Amino acid sequence: MTLAFTPPWWAKNPHVQTILPVMRKIPMPVVKRERLELQDGDFIDLDWLGKPEDGQLILLIVHGLEGSAQSHYARRMLDEAKQQGLCTVVHHHRSCSGEPNRLARSYHSGDTEDVSFTLKTLKQRCPNSPLLGIGYSLGGNVLAKYQGTYREQSLLSRAVVVSAPLALGACAKRLEGGFSTVYQSYLIKQLQQKMRTKLETPELQTAMPVDHSQLANLSTFYLFDDKITAPLHGFDGAEDYYNRASGLSFLQHITVPTLIIHAQDDPFMTDEVIPAQHQLSSAVEYELHQYGGHVGFINGGTPWQPKFYLEHRALRFLLNGASNDSSLRGADNTAK
Repeated sequence: MTLAFTPPWWAKNPHVQTILPVMRKIPMPVVKRERLELQDGDFIDLDWLGKPEDGQLILLIVHGLEGSAQSHYARRMLDEAKQQGLCTVVHHHRSCSGEPNRLARSYHSGDTEDVSFTLKTLKQRCPNSPLLGIGYSLGGNVLAKYQGTYREQSLLSRAVVVSAPLALGACAKRLEGGFSTVYQSYLIKQLQQKMRTKLETPELQTAMPVDHSQLANLSTFYLFDDKITAPLHGFDGAEDYYNRASGLSFLQHITVPTLIIHAQDDPFMTDEVIPAQHQLSSAVEYELHQYGGHVGFINGGTPWQPKFYLEHRALRFLLNGASNDSSLRGADNTAK
């Protein structure tokens, strides 16, 4: 049964849905940091809630652009997972764990290789543990692309994709107009600061595609992606990056049960991210709501103590569905 999402009257504005959750302080559960060394000399940091044991369900959280385990949505999911006794791990994109990564390259919306490396590591350690995944925003696009790329070889038994910019070019354009420019400005400043740090690192300077003065002029996602994201990650400009990294075209190839949740009023999106029926495989359950903003989905409470839809909906899909999947039967699931 799908849980109903009905926002209260005071939360039907997309910017209230998007901004208010950021302002609500959620206690951070105690997590344990682990560093995975990558073959290219870089690293990935994981934050663990609970100790993984072979045969136990493991939930992987993939955060959004410039997010981390500290992001409001990650904190809420960690808190809910703690209450249910579910072993959970946050995969940090390169440079997002509080420490700069070592290489000139960083992460991007279509980077499935790092998530794949994390999942392979988990499966090697706990071969009998079903792996579940949830990705938010950029992390949701990464997860959707991973599912559609690896198909039957996906190491995730079930997955949830939330507020994913499945059509990156359209989303970049959307953020150049109206109040959405506020979100763009906030995120671009964070990205620029990380690039400044790399430009000031002697061993990385020659690998950077721009200098300080050029960086200061990259005030939109399109410009930043065209001059930095694309060349650093092997794409021929922003258009090539958007075409190859967008998750929309991968949805039809997904073979593992995957839930996708969008809000039609998401200030980061346009209707171009909404898939047509023929773009969805039979393994994809698509949920489109009139309201919800970007990774918001407040469905009750008060403006001072809002209640949220996402955690209960995602875990209902992941855990209740898990109990019905033949691949998960017999798993030692402590989250009941």
